[in-house]
Amino acid sequence: MTQGPTTQNPSLDRLTPNLLTQSAPEAQPGFAPALQSDSGSDSGSGTASWLRRHRGGAAIGAVSAVGLAVFISTQLASKGDSLPLSVHNAGPAGARAVSEILGRHGVEVQDVESFDSATAALADRPGATLLLYDRSGFLDQSRLEQLTAGAGRVVLVTPRLGTLKALDTGISQAGVVPDSTVLLAPGCDLSDPAAAGAVSGTGGFLYDGGTVCFSPPGSTAGLLARTDDGGLTVLGSTALLNNGGLADPGHAALALRTLGSSGDLVWYLPGLGDAAAAESTQTLDDLAPDWVAFLGPWLVFVAVLAVVWRGRRLGPLVFEPLPVVVKAVETAEGRARLYQDSHALDRARDNLRAGTLVRLAHALRVGSEATADDVVQAAARHLGRPATGISGLIQESPSTAARLVQWSQELDKLENEVRTR
Repeated sequence: MTQGPTTQNPSLDRLTPNLLTQSAPEAQPGFAPALQSDSGSDSGSGTASWLRRHRGGAAIGAVSAVGLAVFISTQLASKGDSLPLSVHNAGPAGARAVSEILGRHGVEVQDVESFDSATAALADRPGATLLLYDRSGFLDQSRLEQLTAGAGRVVLVTPRLGTLKALDTGISQAGVVPDSTVLLAPGCDLSDPAAAGAVSGTGGFLYDGGTVCFSPPGSTAGLLARTDDGGLTVLGSTALLNNGGLADPGHAALALRTLGSSGDLVWYLPGLGDAAAAESTQTLDDLAPDWVAFLGPWLVFVAVLAVVWRGRRLGPLVFEPLPVVVKAVETAEGRARLYQDSHALDRARDNLRAGTLVRLAHALRVGSEATADDVVQAAARHLGRPATGISGLIQESPSTAARLVQWSQELDKLENEVRTR
């Protein structure tokens, strides 16, 4: 019994390979690699043909992608230092060039970023020169005195009036260099300006007091001022030190001789963090007069009384419908008076024409979607009159108020004819 079915169907397993071989040639060994190779070549040829057909768009896309990548990289890249007269700023307003030139001549330039760093650098370098460019006046008198006391020489670049008053060196502001003055000769006995020669005075400031150099014609003030003891020098132009003006005649020589007199130079540009200390800043109470202490509480008391007086409750709101009826004729007359007062002839004309067409369309039963021409044609057929006359009446544009009134009467007459016939 168990061997019967096996002997009756002995060829089922043996027939399967033959059937696969005859009916499914792709299942034969060696055929699948041929299919893979053909599909790969078809894919490669399809890609190549697509690129050939769209090579213009592909090139534009590639160029756009590269341009976008460059733009993003430039926007995300560090912009560097942009502070005026900063030794790290390589732009026209920076002072990187003069700092590097000083370094090549044996001057150690110490760039400091805060008041504490500046005082520490001056303490470590006795007799060092201090360059101070406080363009916003962040330093108060006590800090200025502390800095100048610790420095051997001080060079102030375009100092403010408050800075000069705090130092009390006898040097004061004296205006600006006239626009007509291009070059300024030294005109003094100081060795550094005399060796530098004439410099540009464009956009510079003038200072008076002490020994003055580079004065415009007819003026006692100059672009450079130095105290009698030589401990403080004022330069009235940033162009004498920045990268953009260093190549002008005399600027480099004056900058090197003024800043390179000692082997150490402390370069200090005060910022927001160097503002005056909190204990020296006046509060609102310090600025207010004495009588505010009595007037303030009184004003608060009066304000509270006013709030209580005006804010008392009057009871809840009551909603009551009122029997008010506004007649249509009153509305029309009121709107007509507004048009008359504002001389709105065009607006009144358009409203009269639109109202006439709507009423004629309703009377002639031409439908709400009828155009002005449809209404004119229907009125002409209904009245037995030429369409041109009716169209000319409706499309007329009165230019005066008198003609507008007459025209409205003619439109009303046309409507009456249509309704009564």
